[in-house]
Amino acid sequence: VQLQASGGGLVQPGGSLRLSCAASGRTIRNYHVGWFRQAPGKEREFVQLISWSGRSTAFADSVKGRFTISRDDVKNTVYLQMNSLKPEDTAVYYCAAQYWRGSLSQTAASYDYWGQGTLVTVSS
Repeated sequence: VQLQASGGGLVQPGGSLRLSCAASGRTIRNYHVGWFRQAPGKEREFVQLISWSGRSTAFADSVKGRFTISRDDVKNTVYLQMNSLKPEDTAVYYCAAQYWRGSLSQTAASYDYWGQGTLVTVSS
């Protein structure tokens, strides 16, 4: 499955963005999907994930109450709604897919397919 992340941009602190992860080649419904981010000079970190069924999600403490992940299998797309953005949210955001038979994981190495990343900059 090929993934393409989009929706990044420049936003002021307190603002919102919605990232999209569009899948092609195969249906996304067979995959858990996670969002990760990497800030300049830092390691890639887990942000949020959603199970293949949509029944389970997990999130990093740093985004609790601010970010929401969802999926639309008809559109073959997973979304990350980001509200109340902070400067420390500035990073390249990546979506990744893990085949549904695997256990839900917050570890990047567990994911089989990756999108190219979209840059989110939070600054006044």
